[in-house]
Amino acid sequence: MATDIESVLKEQRVFPPPDEFAASAHVKSLAEYQRIYKLSVDDPEAFWAGIARELDWFKPWDKVLEWEPPNAKWFVGAECNISYNCLDRHLSTWRRNKAAIIWEGEPGDIRVYTYQMLHREVSRFAAGLKRLGVQKGDRVALYMPMVPELAISLLACARLGATHSVVFGGFSSDALRDRINDAQAKVVITADGGFRRGAPFPLKEAVDKALTETPSIEKVVVVKRAGNDVVMKPGRDVWWDDAIKDVSADCPAEHLDAEHPLFILYTSGTTGKPKGVVHSTGGYMAHTYLTSKWVFDLKDTDTFWCTADVGWVTGHSYIVYGPLANGATILMYEGVPNHPEPDRFWDIIERHQVSVLYTAPTAIRTFTRWGDEWPNKHDLSSLRLLGTVGEPINPEAWMWYRDVIGGNRCPIVDTWWQTETGGIMLTPLPGATPTKPGSATLPFPGVVPEIVTHDGKPVGDNEGGYLIIKKPWPGMLRTIYNDHERFKEQYWSQIPGCYFTGDGARRDEDGYYWVMGRIDDVVNVSGHRLSTMEIESALVSHKQVTEAAVVGRPDEVKGQAISAFVTCAAGTKPDDAFKQELRKHVAKEIGAFAKPDDIRFTDSLPKTRSGKIMRRLLRDLAAGKDTVGDTTTLEDYSVLAKLREDEE
Repeated sequence: MATDIESVLKEQRVFPPPDEFAASAHVKSLAEYQRIYKLSVDDPEAFWAGIARELDWFKPWDKVLEWEPPNAKWFVGAECNISYNCLDRHLSTWRRNKAAIIWEGEPGDIRVYTYQMLHREVSRFAAGLKRLGVQKGDRVALYMPMVPELAISLLACARLGATHSVVFGGFSSDALRDRINDAQAKVVITADGGFRRGAPFPLKEAVDKALTETPSIEKVVVVKRAGNDVVMKPGRDVWWDDAIKDVSADCPAEHLDAEHPLFILYTSGTTGKPKGVVHSTGGYMAHTYLTSKWVFDLKDTDTFWCTADVGWVTGHSYIVYGPLANGATILMYEGVPNHPEPDRFWDIIERHQVSVLYTAPTAIRTFTRWGDEWPNKHDLSSLRLLGTVGEPINPEAWMWYRDVIGGNRCPIVDTWWQTETGGIMLTPLPGATPTKPGSATLPFPGVVPEIVTHDGKPVGDNEGGYLIIKKPWPGMLRTIYNDHERFKEQYWSQIPGCYFTGDGARRDEDGYYWVMGRIDDVVNVSGHRLSTMEIESALVSHKQVTEAAVVGRPDEVKGQAISAFVTCAAGTKPDDAFKQELRKHVAKEIGAFAKPDDIRFTDSLPKTRSGKIMRRLLRDLAAGKDTVGDTTTLEDYSVLAKLREDEE
């Protein structure tokens, strides 16, 4: 962290909220946002207490916040249950017969759960888990496809006060084993498999392999989904249907301390050792409830589709807990966006009349590559709001999303947040905030960000630096499981008393934030520290480029050279002449100092199953090194193998 980051991306377009949208929004104008924001930072305890009172508590708090950096307690002394707030509190209203979950499997099967039905299923499964010996304070691991039972399992664990640890179904058995052992989980919930790209895939056999080295596991609950043959170990393994057989649907929600650990979610470290981010109950509940309500402007008439997997924090916060606490109708989809054809998402939106879509920039860039003809086949007029999550979005992809998917009428909420923050931190409010393509715009109420140099000094307008959060917020992580020292060292030691996000950013003259990606994703070229995201954005702004990833590789003269991996649009000839054209294009967009030293063309980039480009692997490749660290999240190993072959 010796020098600071230059920002070179320039974007002048501004899109005010449509008048009609603003008129009925929860937050209706920039002036209203500014008033709320001022209140939230001047008196955060009063602000969050007011929000928390919209939810149900078994016992009120004695104090809103106890803050001894880096340790926070929110709603001290209060008792609550997030499962109760997502389900029971809606049963005394008309929402009891409203759709809570509309689920579509990849083969086309559909299930709908009303709030009343979902409450019954969650209560039955919670009672079933209780019968299997699960108690308050136990840890339960989940390794499942995107089926309703996954959401039901989260809510059942929360109902009992059992801390859940969801391990994304794309992880290897070794990764599952390590996460089970770190959490000392007592039970695993899994399935015989799921469907992906038109075929069943196995899950149970990975669990069986992992469990040869997991002494803490006592029971395995298995959902029948894909019809795969599985081995059921007598005394340990139980079918889901048998677990809920003959149990009472009367399973009251446990009264839990607001600081009770709701879940552990493991994120991969660069060393390959996963770290278990721990979130509490009360603060996380208030944060996800309010961000869902205001950022997505949720209405009772909405069908809300967050396309993430529940295995990631986005799925925890904005498929399950936040929307259901608001009494929303959520859509869940099991499979991939291009099965049986590349219009599966648009087909789903048309058939289910989805009104709010929340997806990743990587997915959007992929859709642009597949071509406009696929969304153009469908009536997408039910959409009223679009959102992005997971990484910074380049302006070209943002504009395509607005024009082609939103029909130039839907506001876009470009949200910045992390597994560690629990919920959205920087975002437009769609009825209030004028948006700029590529900017996460302004802080959410109650969030106090700053951009600083490596020694903690605030930077000026349009200067790049390190993004930090200066004040505690309710959804913040409480610790790293079994490793509080690592929690303090990783997040709180760089700028004392402030949360260090690990992201670079700049703030423009309007106070808008432009997140430039991970600090690791910075190249140092002849004394210029440049965000790789901005160079990628320049490459993708060329009409014949659909996706790009930029990394640094060691260079004796410049310190680092810029290596670009580029996916071309159909019909483009990826030759030396096109390489030179792209280098000139970047020079024109940013400056000659940012021109890639080498450009490699590839049909696809190595990505995680959540769609993030694994730049760490590309850095190793560009430097001619063997791949090290955790590769278990890689979606398609053949992509890496092909890149290596091309190298040779």
